[in-house]
Amino acid sequence: LGGYLRAETTFGTSYHFDAANSGVGGARNRLSDYYSSRSRLGLSIDTRTATEYGLVRTYFDGAWTWTTGTYSGTGAGGTAYTTSLGSQVATGTPGLYNAFLQFAGFTFGKAGSQFSTPWAQYPANNYELPGGGGWDPVNQFAYTFEFGQGVSASLSAEDQVAHNQLAIWNVSAATAAGLAVGAYGANDFGGARAPDLVASVTVDQAWGYFKASVAGHNNHAAYYGASELTGHPDDKWGWAGQLALSIKNIPTGPGDTINMSAVYTNGASRYNFHDYTAAPSFAMYGSTGVAGAYQSVALAGVSDAVFVTGSSQQLTTTYGFRGGYTHNWDPYWASSVFGAWSAVRYNSTAKGYICGAYFATLALSSGLAGCNPDFNYAVIGTRTLWTPVKNLAFTAELAYTMLDQKHASGSTVALPAQASIAKPGAAYELKDQNSLTLLIRAQRNF
Repeated sequence: LGGYLRAETTFGTSYHFDAANSGVGGARNRLSDYYSSRSRLGLSIDTRTATEYGLVRTYFDGAWTWTTGTYSGTGAGGTAYTTSLGSQVATGTPGLYNAFLQFAGFTFGKAGSQFSTPWAQYPANNYELPGGGGWDPVNQFAYTFEFGQGVSASLSAEDQVAHNQLAIWNVSAATAAGLAVGAYGANDFGGARAPDLVASVTVDQAWGYFKASVAGHNNHAAYYGASELTGHPDDKWGWAGQLALSIKNIPTGPGDTINMSAVYTNGASRYNFHDYTAAPSFAMYGSTGVAGAYQSVALAGVSDAVFVTGSSQQLTTTYGFRGGYTHNWDPYWASSVFGAWSAVRYNSTAKGYICGAYFATLALSSGLAGCNPDFNYAVIGTRTLWTPVKNLAFTAELAYTMLDQKHASGSTVALPAQASIAKPGAAYELKDQNSLTLLIRAQRNF
């Protein structure tokens, strides 16, 4: 039995562990939050029993969380506070993270993906970094082969619904309101047909840790239109591959570590932009110097696949890297630097679909030639940790986020009025944006 109690505040964003990169946070106006607070109590229960068949283990990990909520515009000169139970007075939200059983090499239940590393998106940080598989556990049926000397291999079937699905956009159903928040069409998933199939090889020894992972992901769309009579695109399988490395006890000091991973995906973008990021859609506002433009905005969307009526699915390619270095100054103080970079690339057919919607719906000033929905997303940061006594830690973490959009310089779009973030219908310059966030945390483990 164990757990933790955590209290923290983020500055410069409306969200925890993430940049002001969408919604009221990305709007950068009077609806945006200068800070957001959170309190969380986590509890874990770990039972282990030796049997003639080997160890039987059950594990539970959950938490109760309260988070500062956001206000959104109502479109009539007023605002409304979030209805989320996790942000109401004297309430909170329960969360189930891990709940699994292990026996004779098998794992049944909700556990960390066999694709991910032990540090996942946190190589030396708390901020949510893209660039590989995420921490969030997933329902699975897995088997792990132990070869000895710290070498193992795993095979698993993992539930793709919610955890590994990002977006299948029907671009024929794109709207001005959707494009204005970074959604390139209507999300058009069909029912679950196949789990994600994951295989990995791990080497975990005194020098460090190495892992190679691969995943297959089925993209199953629904229909082109409102009924089954409209037809549908055929399924397409996507895939993702990841290499990860951790180097322990490096010469800079006892306990110092370097953690890093690199990922490539095609039609399986959640393995790069995991479910704790703002993906699939980003919308960040800023100032402009373009005559006739009200403000600037970076609009970006990442999908598993896109299609239009009568066409097949076009799979989206992404790739990325993340890493972090932690140095222990003494038993009480540690500092780290970290970073991540991820790229989204659409093929020429997909670009034609998306840019056609941009030009026709948002009146892109640079025309089809100036349209490019590709983008890069990068983060750099640093963290300082103070542990005055065992199991008590205080953290300060600063992160700088950059969204690099690829539309022609000086391009503008005509966005509709967006009541929820109080943005007027006007011309906006398409421009790169950035965000600076600070996290202050106190945590006691028990």
